[in-house]
Order: sequence, then structure tokens, then C-alpha cells
Amino acid sequence: MALTLALLFLSQALLYTTVTSASVCGRPRIPEGVDVSTMKRVFEIGEEVTLTCEQGYLPSSLTTTRITCTSTGQWTQSNLACSPKMCPIPKQLQPFALGRTEAPFRSALNFSCDDGYVLIGANASHCLHNSSWSHPPPICKAVSCPLPNPPRDGRVVHVRPVTGTKTIYGQEWTYECNPPKAPSHEKGFCNADGSTTEPPVCREVSCSIPTNIPNGFITFAVMRPHGYKEKVKYACNEHYTLEGQAEMQCQNTGNWSSKPVCRAPCTVDIKRGRIFYNARKIWIEDLKPNRVLHGEIVVFYCLDREEKCGYPVSSTCNDGTLPIPLCFEEPGKAVYNLKPKSLPSEIRMCAASPPARTTNSN
Repeated sequence: MALTLALLFLSQALLYTTVTSASVCGRPRIPEGVDVSTMKRVFEIGEEVTLTCEQGYLPSSLTTTRITCTSTGQWTQSNLACSPKMCPIPKQLQPFALGRTEAPFRSALNFSCDDGYVLIGANASHCLHNSSWSHPPPICKAVSCPLPNPPRDGRVVHVRPVTGTKTIYGQEWTYECNPPKAPSHEKGFCNADGSTTEPPVCREVSCSIPTNIPNGFITFAVMRPHGYKEKVKYACNEHYTLEGQAEMQCQNTGNWSSKPVCRAPCTVDIKRGRIFYNARKIWIEDLKPNRVLHGEIVVFYCLDREEKCGYPVSSTCNDGTLPIPLCFEEPGKAVYNLKPKSLPSEIRMCAASPPARTTNSN
């Protein structure tokens, strides 16, 4: 449930009358908030006017401000300023008011509710001259719907317990049919317009004979067409990783849900070097067998030539492919065999790794 708020700030234009004759003065230029209800349009020379703030505005000082019509047809200066009174925005509405905690006199709060909710109360409120609002904030009440009808040869299963003869917007339920039939649609809702989802049609459906998946197999199934909600379970060949749901289910459309996929393992395609794998730092020749599973991470070591230190770069096995970082340099036989302690994996580690580098797919 949510209440939407809009603030409309109204301003009063400057009111004045221009008179060309120097023997009289026209209506003075009046700033916003000054009371003009009793002010004439033309004044004689020497005539005085007492300026006051109109209802809903506060004067800048407590002293009375008087101005006089001079012989030049101009008015003497006034330092009166009238500022609008403020109405505090109700706390429950402040999150919608863009940081404002109050609004000036004559502002309006306009209210609306999200789809699926009915506004109870006034849809607008105005800031009055006494710093109060004309109407309290309304309430957004969820639309109610009649309880759903069950399908022929089936029933309704509510997600939440229901009492009485109505349900409210946002609630949902599922439809079930007597086996072996399936509903034409499985879910129902109380809609935003107060209507209820029409019950489905119960009909018999059949899914085709299940088939195997590459690098995997069906663990147990009778090779025949399957009915609604019947399941088939898959597994992968050794060292392959199953991705997705292991079980495939016959749906109400007569189609199977998505099959899982068997992702291939990877080999670490270097001849010399040290890696970090499975929480261990190992030489590549000690990785026996040379195999990492799909999704597993292998860390290689690169050299920062400027700082003369080593830094780790990770790579992830993705369905048989393990990219080798571009910064990794495989050492020659002599260095690898005679000076292994000079390799990036063995020297001082850098305090911070250089900017990320792409990897090279070999």
C-alpha cells in the first residue's frame, strides 16, 4: 500500500496600477502577501496608506508601515515584507515530500493510491491561514475481491488462510485438478480492479518421452509419455557438473520444464608454474590428475616488473575452458628448475594488485 503526494505551491502576482498623471498616485506596487482588499485604485497627493499583511501571512516587523503619495506621483518606500505562514507536513507523508517538513500557506497536498487500493478520505488538502490543513491524510485501503470459484473437477488452494466471503488485492492462490487432469492455468489473483481470476479448465495433458542430456543420463524413469506433474531426474557423468534443476517436471502445457546441463571440467593448460587451487598452493606437476571442475577457481601468479613483486590473478573454469591470465608468463625450463624461488609465486607479494587484466583463452 502506498500514498502518492504532490505539492502545489501557489504564488500571488504583484498587484499595482499605473497612473500617468503626476497630480495623483496609482495603486502602489504591492509585494506578495500585502492586504489589498480595501485599497483604492487612485490616491491624492499627501494621502497615506497603512500596509498590513493579509490573512495567512506574517509581517517582517511588528511596527505599522505607512506610505505616502508624493507630489511626483510616487509613493514613499516601505520595508514591509510578508512571508506566508507554514503548515507542518504530517510525519507519515514526509517521505514523499522530497525532504520538506513544512509547506507554505495556500499550498496543496494531492493524494492518490497505488493500483489495487481505494482512497478513503479527501484526495487533496490545502494549507490554511491558521497553519493547519483543510483535511487529514486519507487512507489507502486494499481492493477486495469475491472468493474464487473452483474449476470443474478441481479445487482452489489458498496460499494464506481465508475467512469470510472476500479476499484482498495482492493475495493469490493455486488451482488443482483431480488427477490425471491439469488446469489450463495454475495461479489465480485478486486483481487491482476488484475482479477475481476466472477458474481454469481441467484437461488431460501428456509430455513426450524424456530424452537424455549430453554428458549425462536419466537416473530412473520408465521410457513412456508422462502425465501432469510427473518428474524425471538427471545426473551427470563423472567429473561433469550439473547446472540447473536436477528434476524435470511435466507442466500443465504438455511441455517439460527446462532440462539441466552438464558442464565439462577443465585442464590447467600450463607446463611450468605454481597455482593456488582448493586452498592449496601447488606446483602444476603436482596437480594429479590435471583437472578442475566447472565453476572452480584457479589462481595464477604474475610479476609486477616495476615493484619487483608478485600478485595473484584468478580464473574460473567455464564448461571445459580455463582462461590463462594475459599477465602470466610461463618460465623457461632453466629458470623453473634452477631458480624456482625467483618466480612470481615465490617472491614478495605486492601490497596491492595492479589494475585488473583480461585473461587469455588458450
